[in-house]
Amino acid sequence: MGKDYYKILGIDKGASGDEIKKAFREKAHKFHPDKPGGDEAKFKELNEAYQVLGDATKRSQYDQFGSTFEQAQRGGGFAGFDGFRDFSGFANGFNQGQNGGWQFDLNDLGDVFGDMFGFGGRGGARKRRGNDIEVSLAVEFLEAVFGTEKEIALNKTVACDRCNGQGAEPGSKVETCNTCKGTGRVTRVQRTILGNIQSQTVCQTCEGSGKTYSQKCSKCRGAGVTREVARLNVRIPAGINQNEAIRLSGQGEAGPKGAEAGDLYLKIRINPDKRFKRQDYDIISEQTIGFSQAALGDKIEIETVDGPVTLKIPEGTQSGKVFMLRGKGVPKLHSHGRGDHLVTIIVKTPTGLSRQQRKILEDLGI
Repeated sequence: MGKDYYKILGIDKGASGDEIKKAFREKAHKFHPDKPGGDEAKFKELNEAYQVLGDATKRSQYDQFGSTFEQAQRGGGFAGFDGFRDFSGFANGFNQGQNGGWQFDLNDLGDVFGDMFGFGGRGGARKRRGNDIEVSLAVEFLEAVFGTEKEIALNKTVACDRCNGQGAEPGSKVETCNTCKGTGRVTRVQRTILGNIQSQTVCQTCEGSGKTYSQKCSKCRGAGVTREVARLNVRIPAGINQNEAIRLSGQGEAGPKGAEAGDLYLKIRINPDKRFKRQDYDIISEQTIGFSQAALGDKIEIETVDGPVTLKIPEGTQSGKVFMLRGKGVPKLHSHGRGDHLVTIIVKTPTGLSRQQRKILEDLGI
């Protein structure tokens, strides 16, 4: 049957396109090989699954035939493989070779076989994307509740400001790459179980740019990127919780020679507050009152994230009683409304009683 791409992404067969994309991003972020604890093999497997399930046409083909050509093989050789020629855009990619075998042109096939076999797909050479960055950002308890702005400084690769990320010394002669003739790709033929497969890979001479320069940039030495301290102003949304992450698209490491930059992930660490604890969108606190206040009732002042409020303590209140202050909790992230503030009353038992005080309590029977 081949690989179960749905299982790899951890989704159901009926998952929507958005659910597929979300599952891939979460898992790819977790297993990215540039991260500590990353898993390159797992990351490649996730990418393979997403390339198929993230495309409606490929997903339909996968649901019908599975992830490999094993079903075609069962019919004897690859006779059953002709069935694929019925799909739109596939037939033109198959050509009968002079030796009787099949020749496959990945340009005509698009990126279907490119994804399966690791070759380049349609659209030319893809420049290597910059690395993602993950950093921890500490915020105060109330900053997480109501949101704030933070300035952060990152030591990362940025596009070279001398050559604008292109790698060439300003004023140097720019020529078309002789190896790839300006396409950024080179063609090679590989023998496989399917016959000779013609594939295209990134040109190593120009690294996919299609151009060569008479002189490399004196600042970045042709890399197109330099390492500098970059400062960013980041908005922390109201209601964000511990260990949740903020993704800043394109704010990761710059890609070489104008390639797309990676993303920046800010993992939130909330400093504790001695007055409050948090449970989802509710605020939890405790308030100690005296024995007589609990017995006779009283009005007391409660500290909330909005400031002090008055709470009425009815007579006969027992220790452990929880009062709810509605709407005094944490604003709900990406939604409306707020949680509640739950106040647990702790009744302080009197100690060091005088003889007269003891007599009064004995007479009361409490």
